[in-house]
Amino acid sequence: MPRNLKARFPASLLLLGGTLLALAGCGDGGGGNGGSTPAGVAPPGSPIFVEATLRPQDELKTDVEEVVQTVAGIDDLGSLIVSELEEEARSEGEPFDYETEVEPWLGERAGIFLDGFDGEEFERFGIAIQTTDSDAAQSFIEKQAENSKDPIDDASYEGVEYKVDSADETVVGMVGELLVITEKEQAFKDAVDASSGDSLDDEEAYQEAIDDAVEGSLADVYVDVGLLIEQSGDEIDESALQALRSTGIDPRDATAVASVIPGSDQVEVEIGSDLGDQEAPSGDPSGLLGSLPANSFAALAVAGFGEQLEEAVDELDKEGIPDTVPPGNLKKGLKQAGIDLDEIVGSLEEAGLFVEGSSESSLEGALVLTTDDPEQARDTVDNISSLLRGIGAQGVTAVTGEASGFSIRSDDLGPKPLVVVAKDDRIAIGYGRVAALQAVLASNAKALADTPAFQDAEAALGDTPISFFVDGPGALRLAESLIPSEDQAQFREAKKYLRNISSIALGSSADGSSVTAKLIVGLE
Repeated sequence: MPRNLKARFPASLLLLGGTLLALAGCGDGGGGNGGSTPAGVAPPGSPIFVEATLRPQDELKTDVEEVVQTVAGIDDLGSLIVSELEEEARSEGEPFDYETEVEPWLGERAGIFLDGFDGEEFERFGIAIQTTDSDAAQSFIEKQAENSKDPIDDASYEGVEYKVDSADETVVGMVGELLVITEKEQAFKDAVDASSGDSLDDEEAYQEAIDDAVEGSLADVYVDVGLLIEQSGDEIDESALQALRSTGIDPRDATAVASVIPGSDQVEVEIGSDLGDQEAPSGDPSGLLGSLPANSFAALAVAGFGEQLEEAVDELDKEGIPDTVPPGNLKKGLKQAGIDLDEIVGSLEEAGLFVEGSSESSLEGALVLTTDDPEQARDTVDNISSLLRGIGAQGVTAVTGEASGFSIRSDDLGPKPLVVVAKDDRIAIGYGRVAALQAVLASNAKALADTPAFQDAEAALGDTPISFFVDGPGALRLAESLIPSEDQAQFREAKKYLRNISSIALGSSADGSSVTAKLIVGLE
């Protein structure tokens, strides 16, 4: 959202508040559909468009109310937001009564379009809301303009009349049966043009993406990733783009739509993405994830990691490392030291990462790699250990016992060592000896898959393989221990809501170029 948007019109505040109402699901029924779709006034090529329900009904309404009650302890968020909205309008000297002046014409759906991304913010921003009585909505606009403290100018474009707040350039007017608010006059004109010609709603990419949105969702967010990158010019971090490309994904071809679906004890966000002509990475990392230590407060796993890493290593070898390794010398140099990168990377399968601890002093974690060649994994770790000792690296010691490898201690690493060990089909690179050994001796310890929280999260995802898990209480305990004393009072306010999150789970599945991801926030 543009950082300078102030929306002095109470009507503008209404629409911004209406978006909150939609996301909170705080309608009271009634109303009717209202004419036109909000996407019909979004300019063609808008890279982000959000459409939400203002008046959820039946089960959706009940579920939203239960989520709000569970998280915030509020029985009627709609009434709370309306009262705050009316109070703010009174303080501005421009009062209105929502029940008699707004509610009768408020429609079912509202939309927000964002366009003109420069890498930091959007140059064009607009809100469109359906109305059930365009004349009543226009009367409300006229009344608020008359009561405004700022000079309000009348203007028209292509036969559409609108109001301009000369203080901050906020524009409001009726475009057909939609009440439209924009930050700048040109954005309003763009909305008018879209309503009578080509709009986002007419574009094939948008229609194909929105067709995949979950029916009955509270809100849908459409993102044209490629267009965002194009509009930003050179502002998108190239290393981030390269990291995505190394997984076989070129984000310039991708579009996505995210649907928000509240439940009685969870909130689900389902994300459907189309990667264009690319084949989406596939696999099921849930077995590795479930085998990670049970006391992990956060863990993730990736299938097909070896293939992804192979592409990244090839690119790194080709480009070289500035001021360190010339192009084409990375693999060759390591091979001379007895480390064959091609063979090592070719034997890798999945990767996992976990973090555990309830305070800064107890914080540990490890990267876990699985391999189809245990002997080579063990030899690789031994060769790296020999190489480090051969060049005189300080703080390197051998690790023996159930797993073999080495550890490195350094002031730069903090109080715990970096430990690299291998056993059977696993390699672990851990911060802290305990975490590293837990990673490769998983069969000897209680695992995430044995915990009720993980089991509930996995069940909530259904047939979608789980790849990321956060234990809500565990993460909250760590966060609380890391908050400085001067910020504890503010954190306690946030904790009222965060303590109701039992878990966060993410999973995805692929079919050709289509990827479906599910994010589940479990609630106590």
